[in-house]
Amino acid sequence: METQRRGGAETDAGFGGTKGGRMGHVSSLRGLGVRVLCAVALVAGIGGSVGAQTRPTTFKDPRPPKVNQLQKMAPATPKEYRGLRAHAAPRPLAKGAVTEDVTSFLGSRRDLRSSETPLRTVWPASGPPLLWEMRRGVSYASPVVKGDRLVYIHRVGDKAHVECLQTTTGKRYWRFSYPCTYKGRYIRNSGSRATPVISDGLVYVHGVEGMLHCLELTTGRVAWKRNLKLEFDAPDNFFGMVSSPIIYGNLLIQNLGARRGPCVAAFDKTSGRLVWGTGTKWGASCSSPVIGSVHGQDKLFVLAGGESRPPKGGLMVLDPKTGALDFDYPFRSRTFESVVASVPVVGRDWVFLSSAYGVGSAVLSLKKDGGFERWWHSRSVGLQFSNGIHVDGRMFVVDGSSDRAGAVVCLDAKTGKEVFRTDLDWEETVLLNGKKRKVSFSVGEGSLLQIPDGFLCLGDNGHLLALQLTPTGVKIRSRSWLFKANETWTPLVVSHGLLFVCQNKKERFGTEPPRLLCYDLRGQN
Repeated sequence: METQRRGGAETDAGFGGTKGGRMGHVSSLRGLGVRVLCAVALVAGIGGSVGAQTRPTTFKDPRPPKVNQLQKMAPATPKEYRGLRAHAAPRPLAKGAVTEDVTSFLGSRRDLRSSETPLRTVWPASGPPLLWEMRRGVSYASPVVKGDRLVYIHRVGDKAHVECLQTTTGKRYWRFSYPCTYKGRYIRNSGSRATPVISDGLVYVHGVEGMLHCLELTTGRVAWKRNLKLEFDAPDNFFGMVSSPIIYGNLLIQNLGARRGPCVAAFDKTSGRLVWGTGTKWGASCSSPVIGSVHGQDKLFVLAGGESRPPKGGLMVLDPKTGALDFDYPFRSRTFESVVASVPVVGRDWVFLSSAYGVGSAVLSLKKDGGFERWWHSRSVGLQFSNGIHVDGRMFVVDGSSDRAGAVVCLDAKTGKEVFRTDLDWEETVLLNGKKRKVSFSVGEGSLLQIPDGFLCLGDNGHLLALQLTPTGVKIRSRSWLFKANETWTPLVVSHGLLFVCQNKKERFGTEPPRLLCYDLRGQN
């Protein structure tokens, strides 16, 4: 084990020397679509540093934004628009149905767990009933939902569009647009990556070029805005600004990664002013921050690390109120062209970390004094940009390791031992060059969403699966091919009995362009 105490430096042979860990794999760099061959990646460094809680560096706000005084205005009414196709109305919610809003990336608790019930998990090969679809531009962002309003960001041409849609019909309440000229170096999709967040009647949108807008949810009017990239000198890194902000009380917290700091920044969500900033040695990763309660105290967990030679980055554990640092822990591949995109998963007194490019997964036990002890590290499982789900002391993941991608794996959170590994693969008949051929598919670099009686799974080629958990693995209850397009990496969203799915590319074996789709999952008692 690796132990860190306040004022001490007791370690074993270091992160790379964990007994029983597998060597990193020669793999193709798949983060956000990159297909660059990488050398064998080894985990960098030794354990993180701890001592007395480190006070955040004092950063001056370079350009506090102007706050617009918005006069009362009637909420916008939903209207039809070009690009919307309506198919059906949803069935009524069942009596006593449990529903919830999804106001943030990975859910309002940022844990990929939905308490909604009843949900239908058995459907025909064509999939659940399709209610409506919106043809859209490029984006990897997720939609967020508050009541009957859905907010989504995408890009068409040189404009980013923030859409507010009626959840049941897809009709538009409002659209807010602003210029966007970002051009990705590695992938064609130069649209938004970060997911908006909704809080107290406002929606916060972090664009791929670092524009941060605060909009009124009912009208789309701008309350305030700021250009984080220009104001704080934040680099594009490999894929632009990717991290989704999180709300904590009156703070909006961002994995910022400015060149001279701060690495993590908190802004007053009402005024947009900088409240605190922390860190100077690591840039911004593709991971989003998460809040967890540990030993009765709220903690902020951020996986940081941008584009640098040599690659640097890892976990930062902070006080979300002040930005004071408990400890940091190196957790980054030594491969230059690598990113960390998965979000830390916080248990009762531990945190699960995972990354691809040979890094693997680890769990740190979190101590009351702010230190930590590493329980385990293994390179047998590594997450690319999907995220793990914690259920009763076990971690459920879709393995993103290049030669093992597509398996649903259950890990014992305390030991790292694989409880089971289920490879989900099948054949589909497709039309290639005018001829019908059978092609093998798997979940690939897909994602999971826990629901009360199992999991929903979205494969990276557009397959939707309902999975039933068994003592020895998972069993497919339903499977359908919603669309024939790859890069389907955006997590599923279930809210008020409706399922929202993002098709991120034009179909390979069809004609449909990128779309936002809404399906009816409302079940009956």
